[in-house]
Amino acid sequence: MSVKIAIVDDHTMMVQAIANLLNVNPKFEVVLSCRHGKELTEKLPVTAPIPDVVLLDINMPIMNGWETAAWLQNTYPEIKILCLTMNDDEISVIKMFKNGAKGYVLKDAEDEELYTAIESVISRGFYYSDYVAKIMIDSFKNEGKPSTQASNLALKEREIEFLILCCTELNYKQIADIMHLSPKTIDGYRDDLFHKLKVKTRIGLVLHAIKHGLFQP
Repeated sequence: MSVKIAIVDDHTMMVQAIANLLNVNPKFEVVLSCRHGKELTEKLPVTAPIPDVVLLDINMPIMNGWETAAWLQNTYPEIKILCLTMNDDEISVIKMFKNGAKGYVLKDAEDEELYTAIESVISRGFYYSDYVAKIMIDSFKNEGKPSTQASNLALKEREIEFLILCCTELNYKQIADIMHLSPKTIDGYRDDLFHKLKVKTRIGLVLHAIKHGLFQP
């Protein structure tokens, strides 16, 4: 029996290309395509058969991929979410997995990787590409310190403000503008927090903020 697939992406040509790629393989069948998450919420309840896997982009109008993943996780937990996106930053990866994705594939991946990812989320329940696996391993290796209230109390108010902003999609230059500080000062905040929290990457800062209740994805 073929794997039933839905594609949620606002780029029509991309959707058609992915559908063609999958439909020529007898293992897969595209049964639904939507331009954004809101359209998926309207079409999915009246779709039969229900897809086994949803290929989900992140950057979409009206209802983005993170919001859509959270809705799917709550409403159709049996459907596997495989993120298919151009977003290769750490925050996008972590946020998508936090919202229920079982796998993450970049759009410039080879055809065979997409096939493998779909089969993996069906048979094993998850798929990590080499890129995503490195992010996850590095984050846990660098973060991984026990949760203590003291670790938050040791931070200054402005450091906590910076830490929370690190959990957004803002780059460091934009964070500097919001905090009315120079980029050099922001670099200093970042390096001090790396040292205090014993992490080495921005994703380590994000995980610390989530773990200690400073930010709710």
